[in-house]
Amino acid sequence: MPHKSPFQLDIPATDVLTWLFPPGSTPSDKPIWIDAVKPEENHLSPRQLLQWVKRLGVGLDKLGLKQNEAVMMHSANHIFVPVAYLGVAGSGRVFSGCNPAYTVTEVAFQIENTGAKAILVDPTLLEVMLAAADKLKFPRNRIFLFSDHECQPVDGVQDWRTMLGSYQEAERWQWHSMSRKESQTRTAVLNYSSGTTGLPKGVMISHQNIIANVEQSIFMRNLEQPYKSEAERPPERWLGFLPLYHAYGQLWSISAACKTLTPCYCMKAFNYTEFLKHIQNHKITHIQTAPPIVVMLAKRPETAQYDLSSLQNILCGAAPLSKELQNEVSDKLKLKIVQTWGMTEVTCSCLHVPGGMDDRSGSVGYIDPGSEMKLMDDDGKEVKEGERGEIYVRGPNICIGYWRNERATNDSFDEEGFLKTGDVAIRNEKGWYWIVDRKKELIKVKGFQVAPAELEAVLLEHDHVADAAVVALQLEHEERPRAYVVLKDTAKGKVSEQDIIAWTAKQVAKHKQLTGGVKVINEVPKSASGKIQRKVMRDWAARDRDAMVGEGATVKAKL
Repeated sequence: MPHKSPFQLDIPATDVLTWLFPPGSTPSDKPIWIDAVKPEENHLSPRQLLQWVKRLGVGLDKLGLKQNEAVMMHSANHIFVPVAYLGVAGSGRVFSGCNPAYTVTEVAFQIENTGAKAILVDPTLLEVMLAAADKLKFPRNRIFLFSDHECQPVDGVQDWRTMLGSYQEAERWQWHSMSRKESQTRTAVLNYSSGTTGLPKGVMISHQNIIANVEQSIFMRNLEQPYKSEAERPPERWLGFLPLYHAYGQLWSISAACKTLTPCYCMKAFNYTEFLKHIQNHKITHIQTAPPIVVMLAKRPETAQYDLSSLQNILCGAAPLSKELQNEVSDKLKLKIVQTWGMTEVTCSCLHVPGGMDDRSGSVGYIDPGSEMKLMDDDGKEVKEGERGEIYVRGPNICIGYWRNERATNDSFDEEGFLKTGDVAIRNEKGWYWIVDRKKELIKVKGFQVAPAELEAVLLEHDHVADAAVVALQLEHEERPRAYVVLKDTAKGKVSEQDIIAWTAKQVAKHKQLTGGVKVINEVPKSASGKIQRKVMRDWAARDRDAMVGEGATVKAKL
């Protein structure tokens, strides 16, 4: 029988803009999105943001974009990304962020898959974007330079401000306030994920999904705290270094920051020294992060060179964090680290350790309010308390499905509407969960998903590769993609493993590169039906890792 969250919560049934800016309310003038480098001169309040959002809504109307059509953003972080996110979704269109590290091929895939009708692109990424757009014959007059400062036209591409409505038009413009059914069924955001297997797919996140997951996350953050309510919460300051094309950054640095009126200092790109400097200079109290950053805090010598005493709490998700590392950093910095579990398909998260609790067990805590879970074995039966089982989850934060991919959607949900997550957990008698394994094929690199099937497809495009299989190589606190390749007979002795690593690096984004190495083999192990035997591959990778350690190879996380 599924286990329900011990907590319940009323989820507002409307659209994201009505939720953040209720009728009759006055938006705050408090700076919320603040440039971490130029905080005094470059910032936005909710009131300013709403005006920009309305101008963007007018502009999209004038471009002729219909409701439910997609707008893609290809940009690094800056204070106007929340405008794009809320302006596109709030005006009834679909926002889709694209990783700034993507190659031309990867960008072109997302343009084509989303069916984007307009694109906002960071000027520094324009060359890649134009190459991708030209492959698809995407019109340049629907591509706009997107920066936090005004840009001159480049190669016929205009600044995004040129297509916005005027301030007067914005005052008259009003978004459509959605009904309960619309909020549950209309896609607000397309975030890309590989699900439990296969190539990247657009995850359809509804307006209700966003609202529910922010409300759930804030509720769980406020549990076990010395204050009694959100209204009594002491002032906080967050550091917005998580990428805003990604669900994790969107939930906290955009939506939750706006809802709680918490100043969020935005970093355009992550640099560890700058990260430490901003915590020190801006007296950051809370960060939301992933295990690689916790590894840095524990291992990098620069950590001791900065005053991090303002930091009170770290929320860590996106990949499992060992309790040993969690407790090491917690003691070193004299703060609380609380873990969360989630995935793109649950909007962001669905398990949390209460925010005020000093947990030392490595748990990911309780089920979020209003959601329910069951742990299933390989035979489709629920496991007993304390036994390992795949997480199946249902709730108001669970995605609608996959964009234009009915088969993947049907395969990902059971007959009761529970999402099959591919992550394996155990549950104790108190309702606490621990992540113990991953059933799905995905490789987690610094919190980002890497699909083996995608890398295998890239490798098969190499002129000298006959077959390939990719698997995670587990090195200390991180995973790295490792490839096992079969060379064509004509290439044997002529093409090295390093040649393949270097070639692949030019085809994919940095986090997908084969940092776990390449090994030439005679044959990829496959089942009678032709499927790669992933368990055999994982065994090979574990064996190779042990051999590396035995030979004295460096196995520290590459930071």
